[in-house]
Amino acid sequence: MSQSGPTPKELEDLERALNSETKTVNIRLREGEYQFSLAKAIASSELELVFPDAKALIRKLYGEKRAEDPQFVAKIQTILKKMEKMDIVQILPKEKPWELQRYALTSFKFQDVEKNEVILATKAEIEKANTLMRSQPDPERVDKVKLRNVNARLILLASMILLSFAVILWTLAQSTIDLAFFISAFCIAAACSTILGVSIARKR
Repeated sequence: MSQSGPTPKELEDLERALNSETKTVNIRLREGEYQFSLAKAIASSELELVFPDAKALIRKLYGEKRAEDPQFVAKIQTILKKMEKMDIVQILPKEKPWELQRYALTSFKFQDVEKNEVILATKAEIEKANTLMRSQPDPERVDKVKLRNVNARLILLASMILLSFAVILWTLAQSTIDLAFFISAFCIAAACSTILGVSIARKR
């Protein structure tokens, strides 16, 4: 499983789940059974700001061999789908179409069908997760920094193009044209123009 980092929406959902009241669910969450183990594994990952997919959960609980077994993966996905219908987990949007679906808890406190209270995070773990969430970079600030870097690159490329054309014009104005100098300046201008065009296209 590859994940670049939690999105602002995922962090918002996680904060809501961490602060949620105890949810009553019509499913059994008994230790040693699949539903409990999966919920516990998702909780463990989320507390580290990681939202696992089915294979990551299987790998964590049952090892690499099981994670590469298509039938077992399908079985776990079926159980997770049932847990989603029971409002224990939610399925997150895929970052890339070919990736497996990732999962998050709707709460860290449940009362199951047998009236058992299931707590999936301690107060200390919740505080640690909240600290981690607060340490995440502000998306707006990151976007502004990226925009400044892109603009600085565009200005640099444009300056190099202008300087190269100035050198070309100066070379042509001389009584004896230095071909090596002329060709070097022309190549630099052409290369910078291409890079500038690509950079502007990506910015749009």
